[in-house]
Amino acid sequence: MLPYSSLQEAETAIGRPLTIAETLWFKYSANKSDYVLYCHNIPLIFFLTTFLPLVYVVIEFLFPDYAASYKIQPKIKVSLYENFKMYLGVMRTFILLVVPILLASHPSIQMIGIRTSLPLPSLMEVASQLLVYFLIEDYTNYWIHRFFHCKWMYHNIHVVHHEYTAPTGFATQHAHWIEILVFGIPSFLGPSIAPGHMVTFLLWLALRQFEAVENHSGYDFPWTFKKYIPFSAGAEYHDYHHYVGEKSQSNFAPIFTYCDYLYGTDKGYRYRKKLLAQQLKDGSKSDGKLQNGGTYAYDTGIKKE
Repeated sequence: MLPYSSLQEAETAIGRPLTIAETLWFKYSANKSDYVLYCHNIPLIFFLTTFLPLVYVVIEFLFPDYAASYKIQPKIKVSLYENFKMYLGVMRTFILLVVPILLASHPSIQMIGIRTSLPLPSLMEVASQLLVYFLIEDYTNYWIHRFFHCKWMYHNIHVVHHEYTAPTGFATQHAHWIEILVFGIPSFLGPSIAPGHMVTFLLWLALRQFEAVENHSGYDFPWTFKKYIPFSAGAEYHDYHHYVGEKSQSNFAPIFTYCDYLYGTDKGYRYRKKLLAQQLKDGSKSDGKLQNGGTYAYDTGIKKE
């Protein structure tokens, strides 16, 4: 809760007039406890987990011709029933696991120093902290993901997430509860190393969820992060990881591609992209077929990469 009873008191304490954003934040948060403000992440994550995947489903079923031109594996169709079944599973995990953890984790947020007070951070501060969060999340998630592809971890835990070789947005959180728990750690690691304002923290959770849903959408639309952010992975990059499935030792990174490049875990993906580009250039035809009509993998010759 803000320690000011009026706008004038807040401006006196800060030593300058409040910006429009700070005035809005004051009016919204002045009478709310820090705990209530932190718990905003629950409806935020619920909304993004529900609404964003639904956008892709609506586009696919209402505008099939448009969607087909951007679908990465166009021969694979996930029915409305399958999407709904995934969503029910995701909501069960969200209610029974994620919500209780979020409700109980506020002391850790206080301990690391995420603040709700004025002044609000500058745009440069927000942008720099978000960049740090993305980099920490990406590097940590990469190694956790590789660990989950060890034989025992894959067959007993990670296999749930790989049920769909052509994922959809609702498959983002379609995973074993242990995987949901472990993969949540990197998302809180960045804010704990470089703590900032609650607004930055909530924005980070929103962007991370948006990016995760986009990666699992099954579509490579023109408005995706990949089109505007250098070295970003994107849906087509992660879709290959799901296609290869159990055999996959490739494309582990969730956000950027530098880890896969540095540690050599994108060689199979790059080889197939290069091979396809050469075939298109030469106008030749493959002896095998493109996987599900997609743009990166072949039915024949899939090996452990």
